[in-house]
Amino acid sequence: MLNTVFTGQATDRAPLLIVHGLFGSARNWGVISKRLSDQRLVVSVDQRNHGESPRFATQSYEDMASDLAEVLEPIVAEHGPLHVMGHSMGGKAVMVLALTRPELIKSLIVADISPVAYSHDNTPLIDAMRKIHLSTVEKRSDADRQLAHDVLDPGVRAFLLQSLVVKEKKWLLNLDVLEAEMPKIVGFPEVSGTYGGPVFFLSGGESTYVERAHRDRSKALFPHAKFASIPGTGHWLHAEKPREFEAALRAWMEAVDAKG
Repeated sequence: MLNTVFTGQATDRAPLLIVHGLFGSARNWGVISKRLSDQRLVVSVDQRNHGESPRFATQSYEDMASDLAEVLEPIVAEHGPLHVMGHSMGGKAVMVLALTRPELIKSLIVADISPVAYSHDNTPLIDAMRKIHLSTVEKRSDADRQLAHDVLDPGVRAFLLQSLVVKEKKWLLNLDVLEAEMPKIVGFPEVSGTYGGPVFFLSGGESTYVERAHRDRSKALFPHAKFASIPGTGHWLHAEKPREFEAALRAWMEAVDAKG
């Protein structure tokens, strides 16, 4: 089973599951998890081949959705269906989960991604991480200096370096599998059927990942989908404007909870 982190205590409100994106981990969402746990139990996971979760030979969305279902089943048995939020790759994984295991989900929140295939490729970031001479790294700033040759954005470097264990000189990422499975990660599987529950697509106002042209596909799979954006943010909307992101999640979950 995936490495799972529980924050807060169960209340009379439905719990929330948080699913990170590519190169991320549950730890990246620690601050938001803690803040949202004032009203409900918050569950976060490391996806396969990330963080402290097991390593597997595949990174397909069907497999990621199956992993999440395994985590959710005992929680749902005790507390009922959960609000489920996924960012980027995690957003695609939770969409497949909703389409295949709708009984586990009270509502779906998809952060800055659409159910479509993308043309971008994150393999250059994998190449950049591989170039770091880990034997020479004594502190995180050493790795940052090396990574800066290929990754100019300091925010992206800081994000990637959260998955580096300096003392053990290793990445908490299965870089070989993530590289091999990149076509699946940037793609989206052929799926049938629809999810008829409440769905909230929340995007960054300046992000290039979510386009108005994607809405027809989103509505075809999720006919009750609602759409909103956070102005002045890109793909990492939860990191760029965490308070606004948190407020949007709170308002959505409270509205769904109020309907029963």
